[in-house]
Amino acid sequence: MNTNQAPVERHPWEPFVPENARYLFLGTFPPKPERWSMPFFYPNKINDFWRVMGIIFMDDRDALWDSELKRFNLNAIQDFLRQEGIALWDTAMAVRRLRDNASDKFLEIVEPIDLAALLDSHPTIKNVITTGEKATSVIATQAGIDIPKIGNPVKCMVGAHAFTLWRMPSTSRAYPLPLEKKAQAYRAVFERQA
Repeated sequence: MNTNQAPVERHPWEPFVPENARYLFLGTFPPKPERWSMPFFYPNKINDFWRVMGIIFMDDRDALWDSELKRFNLNAIQDFLRQEGIALWDTAMAVRRLRDNASDKFLEIVEPIDLAALLDSHPTIKNVITTGEKATSVIATQAGIDIPKIGNPVKCMVGAHAFTLWRMPSTSRAYPLPLEKKAQAYRAVFERQA
């Protein structure tokens, strides 16, 4: 598809930021609505983000999954996020899909996140965790740093805000890493204080 022909799609949600947020997880952009199991971040049933969180915090990959309704349990997820001080948003506020899918490879970011403004409003956030290479590249550009290696935390600044940037492996099933290994990588964020 010609880039100029692809419509601009705006992000469907506001950031989710609990009052006590210490961690900010940033993906790139949600999949198309027909792929959602809930109207919230990481909505695709086959994305492993909520399974990773279940393993780390509840020792149960399906702790945030409603097996009866066959979808993620949004109320349980939001309660969990508030309890743990975890915020969620994405690095693209507007995109063009160059192919009819959610692959980062085929997303053109038209409007990136204003990370400095978000951190101005929520200065308790000290860890920014990106869940894939494209999301990491947006934050690295805003911080004026090279894209870090997966699992290598880097101290950086955006605007007046110092934080630790963590580049994590994608939780997409397309990323070739077993679920347990993804959970092990993400666990390091919570075990090491920034």
